[in-house]
Amino acid sequence: MALASFSLLSTGCEKLKARDNLNKGVQAYKNAQYAAAVERFEEAVQLDPTFATARLYLAMAYYSQYIPGAESPENAQHAEHAFKEFNKVLEQDPKNDIATQSIASLYFNQRKWDEAEVWYKKSVELNPKNADGYYTLGVIAWTKWFRPWAEARAKLGMKTEDPGPIKDKKVREELRTQYSPVIEEGLKNLQKALELDKEYDSAMAYMNLLIRERADLDDSPEQYKKDIEVADNWVQQAMQTKKIKAERKPTSSGITADK
Repeated sequence: MALASFSLLSTGCEKLKARDNLNKGVQAYKNAQYAAAVERFEEAVQLDPTFATARLYLAMAYYSQYIPGAESPENAQHAEHAFKEFNKVLEQDPKNDIATQSIASLYFNQRKWDEAEVWYKKSVELNPKNADGYYTLGVIAWTKWFRPWAEARAKLGMKTEDPGPIKDKKVREELRTQYSPVIEEGLKNLQKALELDKEYDSAMAYMNLLIRERADLDDSPEQYKKDIEVADNWVQQAMQTKKIKAERKPTSSGITADK
């Protein structure tokens, strides 16, 4: 009986120490002292391996040190550690949306579009009201489509300002076969983002891009013109929404400016 009581007491002490390290780590994290935060969070999870909150903060602290585009081994190590800890969070809590979206975001920042797409889809499944997730899926679709579209135009001697459709019918058909599903899914996800946030001006901007570039796959100048008009309308909506949001911002005194 005494041995069992001692064991419970010891476990309780370990958990208290783990929580103390968590609190100190959170303070360091808030002060952007990420390396110090990592040390505290690591100590917390060593003391209490089931401490899911500390594990999540540890992953976030590693991720916060990751610099998109930097090629150093140290930077790659930060990403590797972040992936490892986020996945450990998901082992304990498979429906943890923060960990899921963070993995998606990390892949996106590494320009690993296929992996990012898989994880953003998981994220919106966990949280169907995640407008940013749907928006990013739209951005990924545009990213996959933009390069082959631009290269096709360049090979045919078409400048950026030259109107479409793409001159070569065979090229149009090949692009349409391969990329129409990507474009349509991207538009669908952007539309979903706008259903969740009617003032998502960045989603409007990408609606414009995908529709404008998709118009190059049309078979007639007349249809091309109609699609460009739709794209132009999205540009106007984005600009108008930005203006409305800017006018809504409070002045330095906290009083809303008169419209």
